[in-house]
Amino acid sequence: MSKFLSTLIFLFIFLNNVYCQDIKNVDLAGTWYSSNPDKLKKQLDDYFIEATPTEIKGEIIGIISPHAGMIYSGEVAAYGFKAVKNKKINLVVVIGFSHKKEYDGIAVFDEKGVKTPLGILLTDKELTNKILSMNEKFFSDSSVFDKENSVELILPFIQYAMKDPKVILLAIGNQSFENSRILGDALYELLKNRKDYLLVASTDMSHYLSAAEAEQSDKITSDRILKMHPEELHSKSYRQNKMCGTGAVVATMIAAKKLGANKSYILDVSNSSKISGDYNRVVGYLSAAFVKEDIKSIKGELKMDDLVTVEQKTKLLKIARDTISYHLKTKKILKTEIDDTELEKVMGVFVTLHKNGQLRGCIGNIIGRQPLYLGVIDMAIASATQDPRFSSVTLEELKGIDIEISVLSSLEKIDNADKIILGKHGVLVKDHFRSGVYLPQVAIETGWTKEEFMNSLCGQKAGMDTDAWKKGKCQIYIYTAEVFDESLIK
Repeated sequence: MSKFLSTLIFLFIFLNNVYCQDIKNVDLAGTWYSSNPDKLKKQLDDYFIEATPTEIKGEIIGIISPHAGMIYSGEVAAYGFKAVKNKKINLVVVIGFSHKKEYDGIAVFDEKGVKTPLGILLTDKELTNKILSMNEKFFSDSSVFDKENSVELILPFIQYAMKDPKVILLAIGNQSFENSRILGDALYELLKNRKDYLLVASTDMSHYLSAAEAEQSDKITSDRILKMHPEELHSKSYRQNKMCGTGAVVATMIAAKKLGANKSYILDVSNSSKISGDYNRVVGYLSAAFVKEDIKSIKGELKMDDLVTVEQKTKLLKIARDTISYHLKTKKILKTEIDDTELEKVMGVFVTLHKNGQLRGCIGNIIGRQPLYLGVIDMAIASATQDPRFSSVTLEELKGIDIEISVLSSLEKIDNADKIILGKHGVLVKDHFRSGVYLPQVAIETGWTKEEFMNSLCGQKAGMDTDAWKKGKCQIYIYTAEVFDESLIK
């Protein structure tokens, strides 16, 4: 062998060893899933062929995926990854949690990459370093990821569904809402200027219930995921045998909503009895997606009436915030003069307050009784201080509150609910004694079907029979709304 060739071989071996020093070999291949690349790929082929996820119109911001042994949960996991297969994704952020170590924070995998039977996944070192610097709760400890199935079982699906993305691997310890909020906020800051990413929240569902109990419990949790209310999901799921990765899911939901997701989809739900045959002690699995969906794609053509211009929206938002601030300081109503004939028109208006993505107050008039700008003033004060569901907003709290205004068109009476377009129309129902109203965005925020929307409006909101709208026991009115919030001026 020539000296030159010997030198090349030596350099190749040396550089390969140096390169691989910072590449972690997976721990669970051969036990939790196949260590044979051909067998693993064949298994994934079969799962992806069988998976038939709902068609999703819009940008998938994140998914929820299970992490049990692949023969148990792989078929469910394939639903989420098939929904994003072959999309342009250059970065995947895996949000798992620690089964074995206890700590109050978020562990960050800080090695160069991970080697699975399907090859090497490289970490995005620049973004890894950035997230480590964002909050003291983030810390580097790659040992947390040893034998951590909440992260490792996600990796082969990434490699199968996507073309060489980089990854960021995270494992939340104490899954408190505060830690989830910190993680969700950090992910938003990390990704807000990108379009080529995917968030993956890792969780299994209920554990060791009977199959019948698990189906019931997991259906309730699925419905809460559809509502996309992170704080409520956390309070009703954490440490209640609903999801082992509650904190990971809640953090992903917080980030996804801030990144523009306005709808969630349940793609598949199952449990271990399908494989094990044991119906007495099962583990539940779920695949779901958080989606940024153009309102026009949700139901029909949802173009709203152009009730106010961008300049007028900006004026009304400023009036609302200034009014609330002044009232909280002085208990008085801010005197406002305006030179805009359009804003002096009598129109219905609602003012809605959100804090950390959660409702904090909402009051309005469906039928205009005064000039629009004066309606905004009155409803801003009312939503901040008079909504019976909440305590009054404090001046200090106001800084963290987002203001949304809905300017309403006139009411149109309809003879049946077929004319209602969810997401476009708000609906008012009333009989001789009772009435109830939902804004157009309620259907989008809840993900309800038309029947669920109308049943809730009649039964819960108006106090009528749930099916009053079907049986002609109430009058139905529709309207459109121009909905805008302070993201317009930030």
